Amino acid sequence: MEKLFKLKEHGTSVKVEVLAGLTTFMTMAYILIVNPLILADAGMDFGAVFTATALSAGIATLVMALLANLPFALAPGMGLNAFFAYAVVLGMGYSWEFALTAVFLEGIIFIILTAFNVREAIVNSIPPTIKKAISVGIGLFIAFIGLANAGIIVANSGTLISLGEITKGPGLLALIGIIITGVLLVFKVRGALLLGIVATTIIGFPMGLTSAPSGSWAPPSLAPIFFKLDFSQVFSMDMLIVLFTFLFVDMFDTVGTLIGVSTKAGLVDEKGNIPKVKQALFADAVGTTVGAILGTSTVTTYVESAAGVAEGGKTGLTAFTAGILFLLALFVSPLFLMIPGAATAPVLVIVGLFMISPIKDINFDDYTEAIPAFLTIIMMPLTYSIAEGIMFGMLSFVILKVLTGKAKEVHPVTYIVGILFIIKYIM
Repeated sequence: MEKLFKLKEHGTSVKVEVLAGLTTFMTMAYILIVNPLILADAGMDFGAVFTATALSAGIATLVMALLANLPFALAPGMGLNAFFAYAVVLGMGYSWEFALTAVFLEGIIFIILTAFNVREAIVNSIPPTIKKAISVGIGLFIAFIGLANAGIIVANSGTLISLGEITKGPGLLALIGIIITGVLLVFKVRGALLLGIVATTIIGFPMGLTSAPSGSWAPPSLAPIFFKLDFSQVFSMDMLIVLFTFLFVDMFDTVGTLIGVSTKAGLVDEKGNIPKVKQALFADAVGTTVGAILGTSTVTTYVESAAGVAEGGKTGLTAFTAGILFLLALFVSPLFLMIPGAATAPVLVIVGLFMISPIKDINFDDYTEAIPAFLTIIMMPLTYSIAEGIMFGMLSFVILKVLTGKAKEVHPVTYIVGILFIIKYIM
């Protein structure tokens, strides 16, 4: 373990890393049921998608662990799976085979872009202020996800969102979980986040929110969706638009997650660069390509990796643990699927708190820095998208710097990224 992951060099241990990996997995386990539910709406086989989800997440996360030695886990991305099912298949009327082909091509393009350092250049071109703001924005975003998953925050036709039911049901259980986890953190209990999930899950039994494991323990067959690609319309304009959307959203979701979580983990160097970012981006590209072949939507780096980082995860052993657990989940799925969303919601809220700490390092006296940082932070939760937050932040950064005579402070690649953002909005 020491040779493979350089634990001493990173000031960590096997125990800490394994615990962090288990925590990351527990906060991400919901994707094993949510992704099949969404893609089933597109006409895909639920059981087969479950197997594809676990396999693609496991493979991609192991690549991240062994190639990049970073504590990040990957799985089919939320948002991208919804675009796959509800926009491409149900909205545009294309087959899910067409959508899988777009995802496959996206993965191939990402591998090429990564090999030629294009994605690495984009990561390095993001200004330090925006990088700090990304971490803060992600913190608010995942806290919002946790509150929404527990029903504490709900949709409201009059005010867009409002307070949900908190005196019973999932809302009450999540609040109990936040208190339990908070107390464990105050007393500096190792594994506080994981213990919080376990305790909240147990409390959910008498509340009728946690059910005993049930169903088949055997992995469902991949046959209905494996390598079901359709290249007949690969040169159509619709394929171009769908492919561009997948590429753009995935690229900046992944970039945002890598920057945000790396910043919080203290992995970013004095120049603002992430170690082995090329290898990390390669894991994302391989995951997407393999995922499409297996039969699932775009695989991306997960913001929930921040939960493992908060538990002390600093190396690929954290990711390695999470990857192995995704593969094991194929055989013990009922055990993991019994954890209610209200039990993982408290962890997301608490991790949101951890993620906002870089806000103290943002220069709010310089409005060419403060306004882009603020837009990055606020637009992530309000648009429910890491990519949109980055786009608003980067565009405002470029425009304000140029209009105030500070154009030389903008990296040349940042201008190119800004132009791509404008093209994306036009399309």
